[in-house]
Amino acid sequence: MRKFWLLFAQATTVGLAILFIINTLKPSLLSSATRNGIVTLHENVTTSTSQVPTAGFSTAARKVMPTVVNIFTSTEIKKPRHPLMDDPRFHFFFGEEFDNSPQRGSNLGSGVIISHDGYILTNHHVIEAADQIEVALADGRKAKGRIIGSDPESDLAVIKIDLPGTIPTITFSRPDQAQVGDIVLAIGNPFGVGQTVTMGIVSAVKRNHLGLNTFENFIQTDAAINPGNSGGALVDVNGNLIGINSAIYSPNGGSLGIGFAIPVSTAKKIMEQIIQSGSVTRGWVGVAVQELTPELTESFNLSNTQGVLISEVVRGSPADQAGVRAGDILTMIDNKQLLTDSSSMLETISSLPPGKVVVFKLLRNQREVIVEVKVGKRPRPKKLE
Repeated sequence: MRKFWLLFAQATTVGLAILFIINTLKPSLLSSATRNGIVTLHENVTTSTSQVPTAGFSTAARKVMPTVVNIFTSTEIKKPRHPLMDDPRFHFFFGEEFDNSPQRGSNLGSGVIISHDGYILTNHHVIEAADQIEVALADGRKAKGRIIGSDPESDLAVIKIDLPGTIPTITFSRPDQAQVGDIVLAIGNPFGVGQTVTMGIVSAVKRNHLGLNTFENFIQTDAAINPGNSGGALVDVNGNLIGINSAIYSPNGGSLGIGFAIPVSTAKKIMEQIIQSGSVTRGWVGVAVQELTPELTESFNLSNTQGVLISEVVRGSPADQAGVRAGDILTMIDNKQLLTDSSSMLETISSLPPGKVVVFKLLRNQREVIVEVKVGKRPRPKKLE
């Protein structure tokens, strides 16, 4: 009997030691298996001590969800014709294996209804090159959408639907109201699973230099945004629109808590121009600029880093005709002090109406030079073939 208990104690000790090693080195082996990417989690029943509205965020969600739509697009994809398809012998042996008949590609995204007339604000990349657009409302109604206009440089677009009956619309917040730390809700159709609401906070504002768009002034949020959320609404706890979900930072395509939304201050300006004229008109002078780094400041023998360095002047452009040269340092436009980054300079010039004459204050060889530049119309970006 004593020998039996000794063996039992030794076996128990060895088993516990093995479990300890596995839990330390390979804890994933002890986790419940996942199937089809779905994991069953246990709910935390502990009452939260954070300040949450009495009814949670359901009031804001109910207010916004009817105004957020699912957008389904399809595009005809033409395959290059095989050079031997016209040869009957080739066709006899290989049949339809090299059939080059057009195929259709599909895409999905989200949008926000902005007027009772059926205008919908979404992302340019959601409807880009779309041949057919179908819009599905939260109440089950569907309608064909047509493109009113788009702006690839800000990644915004407006489409329109025609439906009988009442069309719900979203409420805009005041421009630039979003502050770091504010609670926000992201509403859209991630991965095509259906309309979804996620929650987070505003992580940062005025994000630029991301290389996503030409004009960038993003709200960064950690509310879960995934493929299919593009064009959906980012709203505050009262259900007011503060941004249009546009992009995420993710090496694997899923949400990592770094999402970007276009603020309503930008979206409203672009939207109004598109509805009025079908496109966006911006000012242009034809220069490329870069920030003045401490190294450049030292090489130019400057006392401060105010202004931006003009690195290139387009031949025949308004700046070229006015006498602006590469190597000049632009410090002021119409007596308005510029910030020390290219984004501010680009935003300032793009907001000027074409045809207006503005005064450029430059530094050239440490001497102040003043020139008058007649603002031109910014050319539309060329499509990649």
